[in-house]
Amino acid sequence: MAELTNLESKLGEVMGLAMAAQAATDKVSGLAENEGDPELVSKLRRMHREAAETEARCMSIVETLEGKKTAIKEEAASTKRKAAEMMKIYLDADSEALDGVEFLMMAEAGEVGHWRVLSRMGDRADDQRVKELCDWAVAIQERHFQEVKVASEQLATAEDPSAVAV
Repeated sequence: MAELTNLESKLGEVMGLAMAAQAATDKVSGLAENEGDPELVSKLRRMHREAAETEARCMSIVETLEGKKTAIKEEAASTKRKAAEMMKIYLDADSEALDGVEFLMMAEAGEVGHWRVLSRMGDRADDQRVKELCDWAVAIQERHFQEVKVASEQLATAEDPSAVAV
């Protein structure tokens, strides 16, 4: 298997996180739908579409890296598996929309960090394709983080702080 540079490895990681984000937004969208929150469902569906576009944009770069495609795709798959395991642990059968949004808040913060690292690496490597991808993706990831942060605060406001937790 091909050896990856740090930049290529990080590209695989962010691609895997975009793949995982699609599954996470589907899961949390279902929780929000069950609780009758169409506004949150709409935001989550948009986040899902943007994660799919992010994956596709990453893949368009990966497909140009002869001799590295398989290794980067394996890095992405590994990252996706790890994120899926974390979601499975965090969101169980009793989870509510607030639990899901709190999970997304952690995940989105992590994605922002990963994208900022890739952006710095792209700058240092003077890789124009990666720099353009990061310029586009960082803004989206920061917006996603802000949206789930606001959603978590709105859902928390609706909670009775004196109620017994189940």
